Amino acid sequence: MVQKGPRPLVLCGPSGSGKSTLLKRLLKEFPDKFGFSVSHTTRGPRPGEKNGVHYHFTTKEDMEAAIERGEFIETATFSGNMYGTSKRAVEDVRRTGKVCILDIEIEGVKQIKRTDLDPLLVFVMPPSIEELERRLRGRNTEDEDALTKRLETARQEIVYGREPGNFHIIIVNAKLTKAYSELRDFIFQNIVEKESGPGAPQAQE
Repeated sequence: MVQKGPRPLVLCGPSGSGKSTLLKRLLKEFPDKFGFSVSHTTRGPRPGEKNGVHYHFTTKEDMEAAIERGEFIETATFSGNMYGTSKRAVEDVRRTGKVCILDIEIEGVKQIKRTDLDPLLVFVMPPSIEELERRLRGRNTEDEDALTKRLETARQEIVYGREPGNFHIIIVNAKLTKAYSELRDFIFQNIVEKESGPGAPQAQE
Protein backbone atom coordinates (compact mmCIF):
# COMPACT_ATOMS: atom_id res chain seq x y z
CA MET A 1 0.00 0.00 0.00
CA VAL A 2 2.77 2.43 0.92
CA GLN A 3 6.49 2.24 0.36
CA LYS A 4 8.26 0.03 2.89
CA GLY A 5 10.52 1.74 5.38
CA PRO A 6 11.11 2.01 9.13
CA ARG A 7 8.20 1.09 11.39
CA PRO A 8 5.99 4.17 11.94
CA LEU A 9 5.41 5.56 15.43
CA VAL A 10 1.85 6.50 16.39
CA LEU A 11 1.19 8.96 19.22
CA CYS A 12 -2.38 9.06 20.45
CA GLY A 13 -4.05 10.65 23.46
CA PRO A 14 -6.71 13.13 24.55
CA SER A 15 -6.38 16.76 23.58
CA GLY A 16 -4.42 18.36 26.41
CA SER A 17 -2.52 15.19 27.32
CA GLY A 18 0.72 16.77 26.11
CA LYS A 19 1.42 14.49 23.16
CA SER A 20 2.16 17.43 20.85
CA THR A 21 4.77 18.75 23.30
CA LEU A 22 6.40 15.30 23.50
CA LEU A 23 6.36 15.09 19.72
CA LYS A 24 8.04 18.49 19.31
CA ARG A 25 10.76 17.54 21.80
CA LEU A 26 11.42 14.26 19.97
CA LEU A 27 11.69 15.96 16.57
CA LYS A 28 13.99 18.63 18.01
CA GLU A 29 16.35 16.11 19.61
CA PHE A 30 16.41 13.72 16.64
CA PRO A 31 15.72 15.78 13.48
CA ASP A 32 17.54 13.27 11.27
CA LYS A 33 15.83 10.20 12.71
CA PHE A 34 12.16 11.18 12.75
CA GLY A 35 9.79 12.93 10.39
CA PHE A 36 6.26 14.14 11.14
CA SER A 37 3.34 13.03 9.00
CA VAL A 38 1.29 16.19 8.46
CA SER A 39 -2.42 15.40 8.80
CA HIS A 40 -5.29 16.98 6.90
CA THR A 41 -8.12 18.73 8.74
CA THR A 42 -11.24 20.70 7.89
CA ARG A 43 -10.99 22.87 11.02
CA GLY A 44 -9.60 26.37 10.82
CA PRO A 45 -6.01 27.15 11.83
CA ARG A 46 -5.34 28.13 15.45
CA PRO A 47 -3.07 31.10 16.18
CA GLY A 48 0.47 30.32 15.06
CA GLU A 49 -0.45 27.25 12.99
CA LYS A 50 0.88 27.12 9.43
CA ASN A 51 -0.61 25.26 6.48
CA GLY A 52 1.56 22.33 5.48
CA VAL A 53 3.52 22.45 8.75
CA HIS A 54 1.03 21.76 11.53
CA TYR A 55 -1.80 20.54 9.28
CA HIS A 56 -2.89 20.57 5.67
CA PHE A 57 -5.98 22.75 6.07
CA THR A 58 -8.70 21.82 3.61
CA THR A 59 -12.47 21.91 3.06
CA LYS A 60 -14.95 19.16 3.89
CA GLU A 61 -15.86 18.79 0.21
CA ASP A 62 -12.23 18.41 -0.93
CA MET A 63 -11.41 15.96 1.84
CA GLU A 64 -14.49 13.81 1.19
CA ALA A 65 -13.54 13.66 -2.50
CA ALA A 66 -9.96 12.61 -1.64
CA ILE A 67 -11.28 9.88 0.69
CA GLU A 68 -13.49 8.60 -2.12
CA ARG A 69 -10.39 8.38 -4.33
CA GLY A 70 -8.71 6.20 -1.69
CA GLU A 71 -6.01 8.73 -0.83
CA PHE A 72 -6.24 8.34 2.97
CA ILE A 73 -4.89 5.69 5.35
CA GLU A 74 -7.15 6.81 8.20
CA THR A 75 -9.79 9.45 8.82
CA ALA A 76 -11.88 10.53 11.81
CA THR A 77 -14.41 13.19 12.73
CA PHE A 78 -13.69 15.02 15.97
CA SER A 79 -15.68 17.92 17.41
CA GLY A 80 -17.46 18.30 14.07
CA ASN A 81 -14.22 18.52 12.05
CA MET A 82 -12.64 15.90 9.81
CA TYR A 83 -9.04 14.74 10.31
CA GLY A 84 -6.99 12.25 8.35
CA THR A 85 -3.59 10.93 7.31
CA SER A 86 -2.97 10.71 3.58
CA LYS A 87 -0.88 7.96 2.01
CA ARG A 88 1.31 10.65 0.48
CA ALA A 89 2.06 12.24 3.88
CA VAL A 90 3.47 8.94 5.14
CA GLU A 91 5.29 8.16 1.90
CA ASP A 92 6.97 11.59 1.88
CA VAL A 93 8.56 10.83 5.27
CA ARG A 94 9.44 7.18 4.61
CA ARG A 95 11.19 8.02 1.34
CA THR A 96 13.77 9.95 3.37
CA GLY A 97 14.52 6.84 5.46
CA LYS A 98 13.19 8.52 8.61
CA VAL A 99 10.76 7.02 11.08
CA CYS A 100 7.33 8.47 10.31
CA ILE A 101 5.48 9.84 13.35
CA LEU A 102 1.68 10.05 13.23
CA ASP A 103 -0.37 12.07 15.73
CA ILE A 104 -3.86 10.59 15.33
CA GLU A 105 -7.15 10.01 17.16
CA ILE A 106 -8.54 6.71 18.48
CA GLU A 107 -10.63 6.08 15.35
CA GLY A 108 -7.50 6.56 13.27
CA VAL A 109 -5.62 4.06 15.43
CA LYS A 110 -8.33 1.44 14.85
CA GLN A 111 -8.06 2.00 11.08
CA ILE A 112 -4.26 2.01 10.91
CA LYS A 113 -4.16 -1.32 12.75
CA ARG A 114 -5.91 -2.81 9.71
CA THR A 115 -3.15 -1.67 7.33
CA ASP A 116 0.23 -3.30 6.69
CA LEU A 117 2.15 -0.40 8.31
CA ASP A 118 2.73 -2.35 11.56
CA PRO A 119 3.10 0.82 13.68
CA LEU A 120 4.38 1.15 17.23
CA LEU A 121 1.47 2.50 19.24
CA VAL A 122 1.94 4.95 22.14
CA PHE A 123 -0.94 6.27 24.25
CA VAL A 124 -0.30 9.49 26.18
CA MET A 125 -2.72 10.26 28.96
CA PRO A 126 -3.08 12.94 31.65
CA PRO A 127 -2.68 12.06 35.34
CA SER A 128 -6.40 12.77 35.85
CA ILE A 129 -9.48 14.18 34.13
CA GLU A 130 -9.31 17.13 36.56
CA GLU A 131 -5.78 17.97 35.42
CA LEU A 132 -6.83 17.59 31.79
CA GLU A 133 -9.69 20.04 32.35
CA ARG A 134 -7.30 22.51 33.99
CA ARG A 135 -4.94 22.32 31.00
CA LEU A 136 -7.75 22.75 28.46
CA ARG A 137 -9.21 25.73 30.34
CA GLY A 138 -5.74 27.25 30.40
CA ARG A 139 -5.67 27.24 26.60
CA ASN A 140 -8.80 29.42 26.53
CA THR A 141 -9.55 28.35 22.94
CA GLU A 142 -13.05 26.89 23.35
CA ASP A 143 -16.42 27.77 24.84
CA GLU A 144 -17.96 25.78 27.71
CA ASP A 145 -20.03 23.50 25.46
CA ALA A 146 -17.04 22.55 23.30
CA LEU A 147 -14.94 21.97 26.42
CA THR A 148 -17.57 19.65 27.90
CA LYS A 149 -17.67 17.61 24.69
CA ARG A 150 -13.88 17.42 24.58
CA LEU A 151 -13.71 16.13 28.15
CA GLU A 152 -16.37 13.50 27.46
CA THR A 153 -14.42 12.38 24.40
CA ALA A 154 -11.26 12.25 26.52
CA ARG A 155 -12.96 9.92 29.01
CA GLN A 156 -13.88 7.53 26.18
CA GLU A 157 -10.36 7.73 24.73
CA ILE A 158 -8.81 6.90 28.10
CA VAL A 159 -11.04 3.81 28.44
CA TYR A 160 -9.86 2.57 25.04
CA GLY A 161 -6.26 3.54 25.72
CA ARG A 162 -6.16 1.56 28.97
CA GLU A 163 -7.43 -1.69 27.43
CA PRO A 164 -4.56 -4.24 27.34
CA GLY A 165 -3.31 -4.90 23.83
CA ASN A 166 -4.59 -1.68 22.24
CA PHE A 167 -1.24 0.10 22.62
CA HIS A 168 2.34 -1.04 23.10
CA ILE A 169 2.88 1.44 25.93
CA ILE A 170 0.85 3.89 28.03
CA ILE A 171 2.68 7.03 29.18
CA VAL A 172 1.06 9.05 31.97
CA ASN A 173 2.15 12.63 31.41
CA ALA A 174 2.20 14.05 34.94
CA LYS A 175 5.71 15.47 34.62
CA LEU A 176 6.92 16.24 31.10
CA THR A 177 10.56 15.30 31.75
CA LYS A 178 9.62 11.85 33.08
CA ALA A 179 7.07 11.26 30.30
CA TYR A 180 9.60 12.19 27.63
CA SER A 181 12.21 9.91 29.20
CA GLU A 182 9.73 7.00 29.04
CA LEU A 183 8.91 7.75 25.40
CA ARG A 184 12.59 8.04 24.49
CA ASP A 185 13.45 4.73 26.19
CA PHE A 186 10.59 2.96 24.45
CA ILE A 187 11.66 4.29 21.05
CA PHE A 188 15.28 3.29 21.56
CA GLN A 189 14.30 -0.23 22.55
CA ASN A 190 11.85 -0.74 19.70
CA ILE A 191 13.12 1.37 16.82
CA VAL A 192 16.70 2.48 17.27
CA GLU A 193 17.96 -0.85 18.60
CA LYS A 194 15.40 -2.80 16.51
CA GLU A 195 14.80 -5.30 19.26
CA SER A 196 11.04 -5.39 18.88
CA GLY A 197 9.26 -8.53 17.75
CA PRO A 198 6.06 -8.62 15.70
CA GLY A 199 3.75 -9.06 18.70
CA ALA A 200 2.45 -6.21 20.82
CA PRO A 201 3.41 -6.44 24.47
CA GLN A 202 0.67 -5.87 27.02
CA ALA A 203 0.00 -2.21 27.70
CA GLN A 204 1.16 -1.06 31.11
CA GLU A 205 0.32 1.99 33.17
